[in-house]
Amino acid sequence: MRSSKSIALNLGVEAQKSILLSQSSFLSRAYRKRNAAIISLTLLLSVFGLVMIYSASSYSANKNFGDEFYYVKKQGVALFVGCAAMAGVSRLDTFVLKKMRYVILAISFVLLGIIFLPGLGMESYGARRWINLGFMTMQPSEVAKFGYVIFAASYLSEKGARRLRDIAAVLLPGAAMCLLIMLEPNMSITMCVMCVIFFMLLAGGISAGKMLLLLVPALLLVPVLILLEPYRLKRLMAFLDPWASPKAEGYQLIQSYYALGRGGLFGVGLFQSRQKYLFLPFAESDFIFSIIGEELGLVGAVVVMCLFATLIFFGFSTAANAKTRFESLLAAGVTFVIAIQTAVNLAVVTGCIPPTGLPLPLVSAGGSSLVSFMSAIGILLSVNRRGSNLQT
Repeated sequence: MRSSKSIALNLGVEAQKSILLSQSSFLSRAYRKRNAAIISLTLLLSVFGLVMIYSASSYSANKNFGDEFYYVKKQGVALFVGCAAMAGVSRLDTFVLKKMRYVILAISFVLLGIIFLPGLGMESYGARRWINLGFMTMQPSEVAKFGYVIFAASYLSEKGARRLRDIAAVLLPGAAMCLLIMLEPNMSITMCVMCVIFFMLLAGGISAGKMLLLLVPALLLVPVLILLEPYRLKRLMAFLDPWASPKAEGYQLIQSYYALGRGGLFGVGLFQSRQKYLFLPFAESDFIFSIIGEELGLVGAVVVMCLFATLIFFGFSTAANAKTRFESLLAAGVTFVIAIQTAVNLAVVTGCIPPTGLPLPLVSAGGSSLVSFMSAIGILLSVNRRGSNLQT
């Protein structure tokens, strides 16, 4: 009798082990597929960005710098650095980021502050948004927004967002960051960071009532910020009626409309854009999607949007399947930054919201933006790797 019971017990244990191994193998395959999809989409969008940057900038680069590959070379170097950063961060234990959250937040503020130091901060088109490193320029706000996500995810995973003091602990550093970015001035990144603050608090469990108390003054602040700077009010008026000032504030939006309208269903063909011949300002950066629409048409534009939507889907899927609350909040925050910046860029070039300078993630020209986003995507890969218990 005892022998039979012992055999049955051993069989039960072996069956449980077999089920667990089967589940572990299934999870490993799922995580591998998710990581493969994220890596493929990231590289596809980045390489596609190189092609479109060449198309959008070849004429202006040759005219201004005597080298039609000027922007492509810079973006290519950034892509190489970004790939290395993505690979390195993907091997990093995410809890190292959690332990260093205050250091990362402090570095973000230091970088934002350096902008205002003479000789280090660079001014262009009336804004100080870049640091001159000699061999390259860096836009600290691109780094700072992800630094804030790391801090907020770390704090909220431990404290949540139920008590007022915990809400304030997450809100105040974000508000200070928004103030520094606003002083550059950079309204677009400021709004992006504000959206990230509210998203992180929402994910952290803030109640609907407390969220409403924060949203109302934040929404009332937006028109105040617009009225404080005359150029913002002019941009708003140009958005409402760009043809009222076709050679001034409305010019860029009108040229974007021309590009998208000329593209039609299938586009005029790769490298065949007319708007890139100095008609559309910032064609290689903030308004690169207009050139995509012109050359590849509605079909090409929709394909690009679908690629971003798929990347965002896998990002939130990573958050949903993370092993810990911290990693879930971290992955969700990173994905939300990608989602909100993509949405804002597309809304600007299509005239859905007032014009503002915000690059299209992974695609627009801009080395610090590309490296920052690829590093952040490395965080998603790290969360996936830990979730699968894979060390290879």
